[in-house]
Amino acid sequence: MRTKNILIGSLLILFMTGCNDFLNTENLTEKDSSNFPTTESDAEESLTGIYSILREMTTNDEEQNIFIVPEILSDDRFGGGGPDDTYMHALDHLKKSSNNMFSDIWKENYKGIYRCNSLLEAMDKITFDSDDSKNQIKGETYFMRAYFYFNLCKTFGKVPLITTSVSGNAAQAKPAELYALMGTDMQKAISLLPSTNYNDISTSRLGHVTKWAAEAMMARIYLFYAGYYEQTSMPTDDGTISSDEVVADLEDCMKNSGHKLVPDFRNLWPYANKYTKADYPYSEDNDLSWVGDEGGNYESMFEIRYSATASWDNSDSYSNNEVDLYFSPRETDGSVENNFPLGIGWGCGTINPTMVSDWKAAEANDIRFKASILNTTDEAPDYVWGADKQYNETGYWEKKYVAINAKTTDNSGDDVIENYSCLEYPDISTDYQLNNIQDIVVIRYADVLLMYSELTKTVDGINQVRARAGLNPIAAYTDKALRNERRWEFAFEGLRWYDLLRWHIAGDALAKQDGVAVENNLESTTMDMSDIKQRVTDTGGFLQIPLTQISLSNNVLVQNAGWTADDISYE
Repeated sequence: MRTKNILIGSLLILFMTGCNDFLNTENLTEKDSSNFPTTESDAEESLTGIYSILREMTTNDEEQNIFIVPEILSDDRFGGGGPDDTYMHALDHLKKSSNNMFSDIWKENYKGIYRCNSLLEAMDKITFDSDDSKNQIKGETYFMRAYFYFNLCKTFGKVPLITTSVSGNAAQAKPAELYALMGTDMQKAISLLPSTNYNDISTSRLGHVTKWAAEAMMARIYLFYAGYYEQTSMPTDDGTISSDEVVADLEDCMKNSGHKLVPDFRNLWPYANKYTKADYPYSEDNDLSWVGDEGGNYESMFEIRYSATASWDNSDSYSNNEVDLYFSPRETDGSVENNFPLGIGWGCGTINPTMVSDWKAAEANDIRFKASILNTTDEAPDYVWGADKQYNETGYWEKKYVAINAKTTDNSGDDVIENYSCLEYPDISTDYQLNNIQDIVVIRYADVLLMYSELTKTVDGINQVRARAGLNPIAAYTDKALRNERRWEFAFEGLRWYDLLRWHIAGDALAKQDGVAVENNLESTTMDMSDIKQRVTDTGGFLQIPLTQISLSNNVLVQNAGWTADDISYE
């Protein structure tokens, strides 16, 4: 069997608690915090356990997914799903379906932080083959701790600041304290990780953090903190980080990383794969060729890796990409054929037609539009509306993170349509709920260019991105131009919601969803988002802290503003 090259092929349970609470005897047979990690190989295993959290964060109960949540919250998408998908509908309205609807986001990120803290604490007792190896692992661990904290802070605002593996009951820290840790950790990651050009990195290191990813993530964290909290610098443990310092890091990345834009934007996405291309006119007519997940995507700087090993019968069932599953149209008779090249899934995240009209009005000749959005009227004229009681249906689906099918023949010579992964990896499951294995790109080089333009108020980065999209350059920088460029370039990639928050325009943007025409189970209606702007004001855009966590803290944790009223349950 061909196996997808993947960093996190198995879940490692690391840093088990010491045995004092169970048996007061020396542990001679199992790894725990008293004897693990002690070697470089142990440290690599521990690091693998940290990276494994990335996939766990995108495969959780009730769609508690760090990628899906901001997409549904944004102005570009609706909840979708079916009539029973209360979580999605509540999330779309910034209301609650239960008191613990974000518990997995909380738990998984803190699990990752615990593993990072444990590995950092163990560093001095580990025997490394070289200082370079030690610095590499330390740098990656610092990056990951900051990344987990950033996920928590942009989701919940204020959270406990925990920098040790010793259990405790900490109250929420102030934003300045939390971002000081993130800034310091990213500074350490940048200084510790080697300046190895992307072209010189082995494909076996795919999925590992690099210095370039750290420089880009530092800019993303800085922009959110400075924008949302209206600050001109970001604190660190021993000072501050200025905009000029972040710009210098991005300049280093642009000059030395080896990352660059893939020439054709459309080749970033799996519908351009070789198995689908021949039967998909859009790919065939434009001679597209997917860069893939195995090292050809030099635009990707940090990604969540998935494998072809998902099964209902083993612990690796989380190794598939459930984002693609959630964002694919719902199944009904004929949908596999009629939706081609899109596969089937659970129908969440339907696209807001206002976003479509905004895009067409702003950039009528933008190749990214059809590269990102499937208009069923245009590309799937036999599309079946109302499949499995589809809600918030608009006739528009995204094409970036979605199941993609290919046409082939089975062993009997009969024509079949199945996920392209089944042709790439013949032993993969044929279950459509398990065989989406596209990697999620967390940061790509286009973001470096646009963040650089935003920080410097210059047009070069914007115009490089526009040129790739077949658009004319702009003559002068404006916030509007930058914001539009980010909206079109990163549509459906999990960034829009956080951009709206840091620009303080979320309420106004979401209010435009009110009254938009949709179909709910074939019934024509309109979106009722009449109170969404007030919800953004009440909550600040931050989400409900799980009640179980507040209870476990003996009320040391305090619920976020806007989440205690009696009328915020979605019904």
